[in-house]
Amino acid sequence: MLEVWDKALYSIREQLDAHQYNSWFKPIVCEAVTPQAIVLKVPDRFFRDWVRDNYLELLRAELAQQGAPLDIQFTFDGERIDSRPAPARPPAQTYSFEPRYTFDTFVVGSSNHFAHAAAAAVADTPGRDYNPLFIYGGVGLGKTHLLHAVANQVRKANPAAMVQYYTCEEFTNDLISSLRADRMNEFRAKYRRGCDVLLVDDIQFLAGKDRTQDEFFHTFNSLHADKRQIILTSDRPPSEIAYLEERLRSRFQWGLIADVQPPELETRVAILRTKASVEKIPLDDDVAMFLAQNIKSNVRELEGSLVRLHAHARIHRQPIDIALAQSVLKDLIATTGPTITVGQIQKVVAAHFNVTTTDLKGQRRHRAIALPRMIAMFLARNHTPSSFPEIGHRFGNRDHSTVISAVRKIQELMDQRDPSVERAVTELQRTLGV
Repeated sequence: MLEVWDKALYSIREQLDAHQYNSWFKPIVCEAVTPQAIVLKVPDRFFRDWVRDNYLELLRAELAQQGAPLDIQFTFDGERIDSRPAPARPPAQTYSFEPRYTFDTFVVGSSNHFAHAAAAAVADTPGRDYNPLFIYGGVGLGKTHLLHAVANQVRKANPAAMVQYYTCEEFTNDLISSLRADRMNEFRAKYRRGCDVLLVDDIQFLAGKDRTQDEFFHTFNSLHADKRQIILTSDRPPSEIAYLEERLRSRFQWGLIADVQPPELETRVAILRTKASVEKIPLDDDVAMFLAQNIKSNVRELEGSLVRLHAHARIHRQPIDIALAQSVLKDLIATTGPTITVGQIQKVVAAHFNVTTTDLKGQRRHRAIALPRMIAMFLARNHTPSSFPEIGHRFGNRDHSTVISAVRKIQELMDQRDPSVERAVTELQRTLGV
């Protein structure tokens, strides 16, 4: 009868990401299946509460598919749990971090070396030097890898350390559940007293959520005052997160801010070689170079292309060569398209607004020049891998803070649906092919 649990677990694993599955389903042990109930052993009461609050309907649906009873009972330490009293002490560590995500497996290049060094320093002495550590960059560039690397390093040095990792969405959902169940004391204990290192992914999603921002503000203050380490990731720096309370924005800037840029060619090749070595995939240098030259902005996509290529090669019993890569990855390579440069953007914007590229790089502040310049900076930030300082350099050696201000201003106008700015940006993006 226990095979129904194994089948349900297999289906659940297909629906969740690795972190969710490893954290909340892998530790569960099925103790018994009777005609009346299925009995699941969990590590502790907090674990039980989290699963019941967030995954109970999923569990019931998958067990029903296997013909199992819908009455799900949880136990821990040999005791059946039917009630839900709040715990008297913070919960024990129950999180499982991706073991492959370590500092040793993180490929370091000029695009990410500062963020890597900062994260490694924090992992060695959490809560001492860089608190908070704020890491920002685009999707699939390794921010989550660094968070798990910190967690694995801290837990290796101190197995008793309470390290908690959440996405911003999970933090928000937990807050909502706690408010509805009148369990805010338990919520605060978990995030404040039950945490030595707090890791939060995609903190930009706090924007516009007033109650969540307020609760995170007090959580941040409590942890920081107790010298507990806080590490946050975002797709943009604190100064660019719209609808974020100023008191939070200033706290996010208290410690160290490090950015992760798209990897340069040599780093992309090194990433592919490392992935091939770990997965035992035969990879010639010319194929690695072909992939690295055609997939430029996203590490996750780059690694995924190699796995996809390997799968096709195994199924069809073909060698991994450039011809196979061109065939298998033609859709991915086609969507990558040509690289857009800051210079191209300046020319397109200048032509659209009937000004010159020299005007865009010059010091004139008249609105007829200032607005096109800000839009050009906005497009350069969103459609090239250039950093704020690099964009500033291309616009007459302006300071990076000027670029940040310009990007934020255009984003605000876009959010406010300013018709002239919205129309100009849309037409320029169409011209650039993005």
